[in-house]
Amino acid sequence: MWILDSYKLNNGSPDFLNYQKGETMQTKNMLKSKKGITPVLATLLLIVIAVATIVVTYAWITIYMSSAGTQAGVMLNIDAVSWSGNDTIVLYVRNTGTSDATISAVYIGTSATNLTKVPAEPSNATVSANGGVVTITCSYNWTSNTTYYFKVVPNLGAPAETSKKSP
Repeated sequence: MWILDSYKLNNGSPDFLNYQKGETMQTKNMLKSKKGITPVLATLLLIVIAVATIVVTYAWITIYMSSAGTQAGVMLNIDAVSWSGNDTIVLYVRNTGTSDATISAVYIGTSATNLTKVPAEPSNATVSANGGVVTITCSYNWTSNTTYYFKVVPNLGAPAETSKKSP
């Protein structure tokens, strides 16, 4: 577009308006043009958008799978519950996962929604991977013929939960 022609067009200059018929007016033709981007540019733009989407998706999946893989490495099960006296409960916890687990807390209660953190020995017990078992002794006053709910929480991974009826 010619700068002088553009200036004349915008200011309504008589020089611009007095072009003779048949003379080419590049400015007027450019204003009437309905061309968009070329097909090559459109294709390149679509490829750039697709590649950017793939990169973002790959990054998200990589981050998600690394955190999920860490959690899947610890899989705790409460194998058995032993009741001794009226103030002690012994839990036998097995780790069937692929990484060692450190027990951070033990919860006991009379309903699944009303659990209380209890003192446990050994505190911060480590359960070996691939079938390792740890014995956790909890101080808790229990009564006979009552169903109790147990939750053993590791530092990493999902907690183990179960319920047992006291003798």
